[in-house]
Amino acid sequence: MSVLPCFYAQRGPLVLCVFVMTVARGQVRYSIPEEMTKGSLVGNIVQDLGLDVKRLKSGRARIFTEDSRDYIGLNVDKGTLLVKERIDREELCAQVSPCSLHFQIILENPMELHRIDVEILDINDHAPVFNRKEINFQISEFAVPGARFSLDSAHDPDVGLNTLQRYTLMPTDYFSLKEQSRNDGTKYVEMVLQSPLDREREEELKLTLTAFDGGSPQKSGTIKIDVTVIDVNDNTPVFSQSVYRVSLAENAAIGKGVLTVRATDKDKGANGEVTYSFSQNLFSVDPSSGEIRLIGELDFEESAIHEFKIQAKDQGGLSDSSEVIVEVTDVNDNAPKMTLMSFSNNIPENAPLGTVVAMINIQDSDSEENGKITCFIDRDLPFKIESSLTNYYSIFTDSELDREDIPEYNITITAKDSGSPSLFSKKILNVKITDVNDHAPQFEQDSYNAYVMENNSPSLSLFSVKAHDADLGANARVSYFISDNDLNGTPISSLVSINSESGTVYATKSFDYEQLKSFTITVKAQDAGSPPLSSNVSVKITIQDQNDNAPQVLYPVQSGASVVAEIVPRSADVGYLVTKVVAVDVDSGQNAWLSYKLQKATDRALFEVGLQNGEIRTVRQVTDKDAVKQRLTVVVEDNGQPSRSATVNVNVAVADSFPEVLSEFTDFTHDKDYNDNLTFYLVLALAVVSFLFIVSIIAILSVKCYRWRRERMFYKSGANLPVIPYYPPLYADVGGTGTLQHVYNYEVCRTTDSRKSDLKFLQPSSQNSYGPKGSKAEERERLRRSCRKNRDTAYYFFSLTDPFSASHILLPRSYSTLHLYIKPLQCDTSRHFETEHL
Repeated sequence: MSVLPCFYAQRGPLVLCVFVMTVARGQVRYSIPEEMTKGSLVGNIVQDLGLDVKRLKSGRARIFTEDSRDYIGLNVDKGTLLVKERIDREELCAQVSPCSLHFQIILENPMELHRIDVEILDINDHAPVFNRKEINFQISEFAVPGARFSLDSAHDPDVGLNTLQRYTLMPTDYFSLKEQSRNDGTKYVEMVLQSPLDREREEELKLTLTAFDGGSPQKSGTIKIDVTVIDVNDNTPVFSQSVYRVSLAENAAIGKGVLTVRATDKDKGANGEVTYSFSQNLFSVDPSSGEIRLIGELDFEESAIHEFKIQAKDQGGLSDSSEVIVEVTDVNDNAPKMTLMSFSNNIPENAPLGTVVAMINIQDSDSEENGKITCFIDRDLPFKIESSLTNYYSIFTDSELDREDIPEYNITITAKDSGSPSLFSKKILNVKITDVNDHAPQFEQDSYNAYVMENNSPSLSLFSVKAHDADLGANARVSYFISDNDLNGTPISSLVSINSESGTVYATKSFDYEQLKSFTITVKAQDAGSPPLSSNVSVKITIQDQNDNAPQVLYPVQSGASVVAEIVPRSADVGYLVTKVVAVDVDSGQNAWLSYKLQKATDRALFEVGLQNGEIRTVRQVTDKDAVKQRLTVVVEDNGQPSRSATVNVNVAVADSFPEVLSEFTDFTHDKDYNDNLTFYLVLALAVVSFLFIVSIIAILSVKCYRWRRERMFYKSGANLPVIPYYPPLYADVGGTGTLQHVYNYEVCRTTDSRKSDLKFLQPSSQNSYGPKGSKAEERERLRRSCRKNRDTAYYFFSLTDPFSASHILLPRSYSTLHLYIKPLQCDTSRHFETEHL
C-alpha cells in the first residue's frame, strides 16, 4: 500500500487526506472528499499502476463507467485522474456508506483492463433538518409519568460523525428525551413525561427540540413543540406489539393489505376510541381499523426495508406508538443489462484462432439467484464467449473463417439470469469477414472445344473462356493469358490472341483446313491478388472444312499427247462395265462426297454413269448400228455449298475387231465441241489411225505372231481379236510420291459387276522378262493350262517396260467374267515404262 500526501479541502479549516491503495491485479483505490472543484487531482495512475504515459497513448486509454455520468476524467498526457464535475456524496449515495465510484480504465493493443475505485468521503455540509417546523401535543393532566410521546426525527444526509448524533429538549421541567435506534442505525427520540401535569398551573407548554451532528464545526436544527394539557382522560392506548414486522414482495399490487395493528385503551366511551396514523408515502392506514395497505410501488433494488412509526391516539389525546418494519423481498423483475465495451466489426478470413471480436459488460440489479447471469451465443457460429472477469465477457474466434462460405455473421448474445421465471436480454453484433486472396480462378469447364471455319478473316472472335474467382475486389479480378508454346515450330501467338479482360480468343491469321486441322492452346486465368493465384485450361481449336477445293479426276487421265479409249464389244449385254471414273476431293465431310453425272454423250441412250461410284455401264444392248466412236463427258461434283465440279472426257470404242478400232481410234479429240471443224478432225484422225495401225501391226506381228495363233486355235472359235495397245492410267499419288517406286506383279480379276471384282497382289517376279527362253515358255504354258480350265476367262498381259512388245488380249465368247492379269516384268530401270497407279 502506498500513501499520498494530505489533500486540504477548500471549504473551511477541515483537513482531509486522500489515501491511495494499490491493489494487485490492476485495481487501485483512491479516497477523495466530496464537493471538490473541477480539475482537482484524484491520483496518478501511471505511478500507481506501473504504466507508461506512452502506453496510455498507444493503447488509447479511456474510462468506462457502468452509469451514464462521468465524475472522473483521465488526462492521458500526464496519466492523472481529475475531477470532471462536482461530486455530491449525498446525491450520489444517500445513506450508503462507504460511497464509491467504480470504473475501469481500458487499454488496447493488447487489451488491458484496470479497475479503479474512488471512495467519496463525506464532509459536514448539511445540518440536521426536521420535516415540520412545529409539533403540537394535547396531553391530559392525568397523564402519568413515563408517558411517551413520539417526536419527529431530524434528517441529516451526511454520514459518520457528520450525521445526526444527539438531541436536546429545552426546558426539561416536565419532559425528558429518550433516544432509540433503528436497525439501520438511524436514531429517533421520544419525549417522556417525568412529572404529572397540572392544567391549572400550566395549560400550555412551549418546548424546543434541537438535533446536533458530530461534524466540525458542529451543526444543528430545531423544531418547536407545543403541549396543550387537557383534562379527564387518564389512560393511554397501548399497542399489542412494540414492533410489527412483515415481508412483502416488491411486485406486490397497489392496494394490497400489508398488516393490521391493534392498540387498546382502558377508558370507555369517547376516551377509549383509538385512531391510528403515521407519515409514510408508500403505505396508508385505516384510522379506525388499523389496517395498513400499500399505496405505492416497491423496488427492492432501491430500498430493501421500510421502517416507520405508527401512532395510536384516543379521543382524550393520549397516544402510543409502535415500530412497523416492512421487509421487501426481491423479485426477478430486472433483465440483465449488456454494455458493449469494445467491438471489431471487420475480421479477416485468415484471422488466427482466439482473435477477440468484442468485450461486453453485463449487470443485473437483482440479488442472489435472480442476479446470477449466464451468457452464451449460438453454438453453430465459429465464435466462443468466455468470462475474463466478473461480469465481463470476451467473444473470440473459435474456428477458421471462410468469407466465400459465409461473408458475415450476426452474433446473437443472450444474457440470462437464474430467476424464476428467468429473464434475459439479447444483443446482436454484425461481424463482416473481409476477403483474403485464398482462391484461384476456376474455369467454367474442365476443357474447351472451339470450332472455326477455314478461310476465316484475321481478328475473328473464335470463342470465349470464363473463369470465376470466389474472392472479392482485386482478388477476384481475373486476367487471361495464352501460354506461348510452339506448334510444329510455329508460335501459338501467331495463330491466336486473347483479350486479357474478357477472355475472348481471336484468330490472328486465316486458317487452312488442308494444312492445319486442329491445335490445342493453354489459357491461363490469373487474379490480381497479392500474391496472385492462377489456373490453366486446355482449349482445342478445330478447323472446319469449307468447300474450297474442286474434285480431282485421277482416272481416266486427260492427256493431249495420246488418245486412250475403252473398248466395248458389240456383244456386250445391258449393264456392261465400260470403265470407272475415279476422282478425289481433298476437302472433308460432305464437301468430299462426290457424285457423277453424264453431261454429254454421243449416244445418251447407250451409257449411264453410277451416281455414287462413277461406273460407266451400258443401259441397253449394243447393236451393229451403234457408232464405233463414242465420246462421253462426265461431270464430277462434290456435295459442298456451293458445290464444285470437274469434268472428264471418256473415249469409248464399240468394236469387235482391232482394225475396226484402229479406223476410228484416232478420231477422238479432247476438244469440248465434237462438231467444230469436222473435216480437220477426220483428216487428223485418219493420219493418226494409219500411223498407229502400221506401227501396231509391225510390233504385234513380229513379237506375238506365234503366240497369237496358238491362243486363237485354243478357243476354236475362229474369232479374230486384234491386239490392242493399252496405256495404263496415270493416277496422282495420294501420298505425294508422284509415281510407284517399285515394279510389282498384279493379278486382277474383273467381272462385269464391279462389286465382284478382285485384285490380287503377287510377289515380284524373280526372273527378268528378258531372261532365258525357258522361263517365258513355262509362264506361257501355265497360262495355257489355266485357259483350258476357264473357258470364260480373258487374259490381258502387258509389260510396263514395253507395252507393245508383250501385250495381247484373249477374249472368249462369254464376257460374264473378266480376269485381268497384269504382270510387270523386271528389267533394267533405264528401259522400263512405269505407271503411277493401277
